[in-house]
Amino acid sequence: MTTNIKRRVFLKGSLAAGTVGVAVGAGLLTPQAVLAAWPKPAFEAKSVDDALSAAMGSASNSASDSIKIKAPDIAENGAVVPVSVATDMSGVESIALLADGNNTPLVATFNLGAGAVPDVATRIKMGKTGDVIAVVKAGGKLMSARKSVKVTIGGCGG
Repeated sequence: MTTNIKRRVFLKGSLAAGTVGVAVGAGLLTPQAVLAAWPKPAFEAKSVDDALSAAMGSASNSASDSIKIKAPDIAENGAVVPVSVATDMSGVESIALLADGNNTPLVATFNLGAGAVPDVATRIKMGKTGDVIAVVKAGGKLMSARKSVKVTIGGCGG
């Protein structure tokens, strides 16, 4: 009798796992909230201005000394370039990182909530020597800073 119950539990579990597997395979269980927020045109843009327009609504920005970019002057491996951006501006809504030497310059966007500290760090891929550009959106205005990074071995196949 107990063997029959274990068999039924096993069959129910197998059927449930199979159903979930088919649903995932068919794309019915994708994380819609994450996929809906993906700014695909911004990450596929071929110029810095087009990427900024798609990601932040405008390409018009002004240079600011209050944005600090920390990146190496020379990156031996362009596949992994550590970059951090910090600012002391108030009301920062988002931060975008771009590498103007890449075929698709937008490498990251960070949307910050109210009260978040505007200090982000990541590792980016750079195809060749160029500027790392940080664009900060605060109070509806875009401000930017640049830092030149020399890449000796490109991370995008170059």
